[in-house]
Amino acid sequence: MKVKVIYEKGVLRPKEKLNLREKEEVQIEILSSNVQKTQGIIKINPDLVAEIAQNDELSVLST
Repeated sequence: MKVKVIYEKGVLRPKEKLNLREKEEVQIEILSSNVQKTQGIIKINPDLVAEIAQNDELSVLST
């Protein structure tokens, strides 16, 4: 079973209902995100990052 979870306030919380019995013990493997895996591979000027983040046409953060 593969499940996405959110870590908040010290607890891993599944994003969907799990088909488990109450107090059933499971083993999990925590995989790092792609951001963490690639951190430091691409060298970029922090000012350029800020410019991209603030530009509505370039930012993935804009709505």
